[in-house]
Amino acid sequence: MFSLIDDETLMKVAASFGDEEAIRIVEILKNSGEITDDQIANKTGIRLNTVRKILYNLYNHSLVRLRRTRDEKTGWFIFHWKLQPDQLEGFIINQKRRVLEKLQARLEYEKTHDFYYCHTPGCKRIPFEEAVEHVFRCPLCNKPLMHYDNTKIIEVLTQKVEQLRKELSE
Repeated sequence: MFSLIDDETLMKVAASFGDEEAIRIVEILKNSGEITDDQIANKTGIRLNTVRKILYNLYNHSLVRLRRTRDEKTGWFIFHWKLQPDQLEGFIINQKRRVLEKLQARLEYEKTHDFYYCHTPGCKRIPFEEAVEHVFRCPLCNKPLMHYDNTKIIEVLTQKVEQLRKELSE
């Protein structure tokens, strides 16, 4: 059914929208043509409001499509849902772009700041400007702050940025 996207990838994306419940909903959608939210709730045992919340979240990311009809007897709208697996690849690419932007910003921050740390578990490293304000004493435990070498963090971030750039250029 899916050309470039396998079931495992589909389920990982589903999990990002609501864990186990979203996975069960996507499983039903994957194995159905068009299906109503009521039918999904009945098949999965998930509360209707939760089903709708997850479906609308998937819809907002174009991973499902929606067709609305009106019930002749009650006049209420019936919503018919269908998975759009062809949109999954675009969704993943957009997510990778967002992650790349955040990683690039973090990398730039790491490269342009000097950090200090007291080496106490639970305390955070702080940038030079803040360390000066605290007279090189940890604001949490009051121990002396020592220079923190963030070379490894910069290396890892650089590798991740390059990996994502390569994946996005393919």
